[in-house]
Amino acid sequence: MEYPVTSPEHAVLVTYALSGEGFGEEDERKAIYALKYRLTEAIEAADAGEFDGNEFGGGEVVLYAYGPDANRLFTAMEPQLRAFPARPAHAVLRFGQADDPTAVEQRIDL
Repeated sequence: MEYPVTSPEHAVLVTYALSGEGFGEEDERKAIYALKYRLTEAIEAADAGEFDGNEFGGGEVVLYAYGPDANRLFTAMEPQLRAFPARPAHAVLRFGQADDPTAVEQRIDL
């Protein structure tokens, strides 16, 4: 789904710790891929935006989702995020474009 250019792009960035200092174990990566599927479904069902991908490295994984309202996006994602067992974990809700130095961010521990 595309949003009007006049609508700010908010984001939810979720970070989970993985075992080791690299890309985590194979079973952890498989669990993240399954979580991505569930998050995509939840976001689409709520018409809250889109799941954009993930990045593994440095002993963690970061999940990226974007939409016009970070609160609505996080609300759609939250049940799946809290149910996922990897810890420590947190989400950052960004209210504005990535290149906007005035965009407010809110951290939520999971």
